[in-house]
Amino acid sequence: MGKSIGIVSLKGGVGKTSVVAALGAAIAGFNKKVLLVDGNFSAPNLGLHLNVVEPEVTLHHVLNGEANIKDAIHKFDNFDMIPSSVFGRTVNPLKLKDKLRFLKRKYDIVLLDSSPALNEETLGVMLASDGILTVTTPDHPTLGMTLKAIKLARQRDTPIDGLILNKVNNKNFELSVEDIEETAEVPVMAVIPYDINVLKSLSEFTPSTIHKPNSKASEEYKKLAATLIGEKYKSFNLKNFFRITPNRPEINREIYYDRVFR
Repeated sequence: MGKSIGIVSLKGGVGKTSVVAALGAAIAGFNKKVLLVDGNFSAPNLGLHLNVVEPEVTLHHVLNGEANIKDAIHKFDNFDMIPSSVFGRTVNPLKLKDKLRFLKRKYDIVLLDSSPALNEETLGVMLASDGILTVTTPDHPTLGMTLKAIKLARQRDTPIDGLILNKVNNKNFELSVEDIEETAEVPVMAVIPYDINVLKSLSEFTPSTIHKPNSKASEEYKKLAATLIGEKYKSFNLKNFFRITPNRPEINREIYYDRVFR
């Protein structure tokens, strides 16, 4: 049985959907069967990230009982994806968990993109997930909404695997990893640097980890991907080679690995 992971943020603009695509491609790079699901029913973007613009069958049709979920799957080189309808009708997001149940037998990892709002769509993704990764950026407004997402997940007894700190510029005016962890009481599992290549990858409808596989951002995604599936990933980097003290995300990934896979 595969694991379903909800990628959640209650604030738009943090790069959540790009994270879903990049992380999914990174996990698939370890020869795992990966399914990406667009659970943002009111403003879906995952299909647009991957050049699936007007699919005939979407998750909207599935949830309304008009199609089998197998017919909504789009296959790419190393992962699959289920889009939602850009101009879709009203659906019941709480049915998502039941619709995905049998697919978890076919895939190692199911990543669910969610709505950037506190609504039933986000709740539906949380209920369909075995664990949650919350995407945030290093600023106070986004952290405030991140705290609301964490509170909602805890109220629904959905385990929170950690935070993905995205679009980091390493400036002194940004919140530090330590500040964010102390406030959220959730470990930061990955720090993704701001990278213009992410925008370039969007223009080519390609996950950033495929577009620039050796970038710093892609390396961080690969480290997180390996941790989530119980594998070790070591990249050869002279800075890492000579650094004795691990950073916080490295420590948190090791703790997660020991807790889940040992």
